[in-house]
Amino acid sequence: MTENLAPLYAKHLATLRERADKALALGGFDRLLIAAGKPLNKFLDDQDFPFVSNPHFRHWLPLTDAPGSWIVYEPGAKPKLVFVQPRDYWHVVPAAPSGYWVDQFDIQVVRSDADAVAALPKQGRNAVIGPACPSIEGVQANNPEPVMNYLHWHRSYKTPYELALMREASRIGTRAHRAAEAAFRNGESEFGIHMAYLAAARQVDAELPYSSIVGLNEHGAVLHYSHFDRQPPSVHRSFLIDAGASCAGYASDITRTYAATGAGDFQALIDSMDAAQRELASKVRAGQSYPELHIHAHHLVASVLREHGIIRMDPESAVASGVTSAFFPHGLGHPIGLAVHDVAGFQQNERGGSIARPEGHPFLRMTRVLEAGMVVTIEPGLYFIDMLLDELRANPAAKDVDWARVDAFRPYGGIRIEDDVVCSDGAPENLTRDAFALL
Repeated sequence: MTENLAPLYAKHLATLRERADKALALGGFDRLLIAAGKPLNKFLDDQDFPFVSNPHFRHWLPLTDAPGSWIVYEPGAKPKLVFVQPRDYWHVVPAAPSGYWVDQFDIQVVRSDADAVAALPKQGRNAVIGPACPSIEGVQANNPEPVMNYLHWHRSYKTPYELALMREASRIGTRAHRAAEAAFRNGESEFGIHMAYLAAARQVDAELPYSSIVGLNEHGAVLHYSHFDRQPPSVHRSFLIDAGASCAGYASDITRTYAATGAGDFQALIDSMDAAQRELASKVRAGQSYPELHIHAHHLVASVLREHGIIRMDPESAVASGVTSAFFPHGLGHPIGLAVHDVAGFQQNERGGSIARPEGHPFLRMTRVLEAGMVVTIEPGLYFIDMLLDELRANPAAKDVDWARVDAFRPYGGIRIEDDVVCSDGAPENLTRDAFALL
């Protein structure tokens, strides 16, 4: 980390306390009890799934591995951490709390989950934030809607501390992306590329913010491809990787597409999509409607399709007739932070409500107007998906599609380019491009 986190964290915590005070007052509650959570059990087994802590817990503390622990916050009082450090010789016991944040908390160390629950205040009205499953006897999560709506709305606006962690997550992710590209150029399989990614990130699968997408050739047309072929294909034509990294619970989400040497037409298509993506990222500014930016992305994709001879119609007609949706079927992006697809992307205001998606765009993950402090992904795509192309053939506009050109691109799968971008009152900060530039 290049930033000095201690002063940034102190200001971050002051912001969270101010938000919590207002949220509790809205809901008529006396205090917040935030559960780190517990691992979920595998059905009919004595093993657990990898533990993922409650994002509300990680919002207050950079602790990603503290199962059974709790945060207690009451307005006017110093926050308290009830930290579970069990007597256990079967597993690695979490290390005692240390670091730049500990002097901001009263810390009570207990030896069991039951001891932690017993240490929680029971009097008054508690807003208990945590997963409903598994239920915690004695302190059942109520996740009160007025409190959650307020906290989720304001979680959209990242503090300087959060941005510092997200920059580091981007630096880790781009370093691993470079290793993955090198593995592709060396003829590795999807599985081999993924192993190179993990080694460079120095994170195991369970530490990544989401399951990586590593698709060679036509597999790039499967939007959430996760198969990982163990054997390399006979020919490496193209490579699409959608993979991120984590830093203290904050995510990066990065996608790049590469053409093999000699794939000139496909490389030219990637270059045009890269230019379109850069234009879209430059428009991440306060006051910009995200749905309108998504619609603009469809017009840019239509221009790319026309430029490369895939369609013969003008961009307006391609968007209006639904042709672009066959090649670009997902949303432009989403909020990102403590979750990859972060909260409040549709929320109307701090008291709740929902803003509908534009008609004909069912997979858009954000409908708000951008404001300073938000971080969003910008990820336009252009794919050759057999199912959607077959449907497009039934569209009257199919006569303006060069199907021979489409067939020539099918073996390459598709293109997606994704950056994480910070909205400000001025020019946006592109976390992803900046991190790549540092390499």
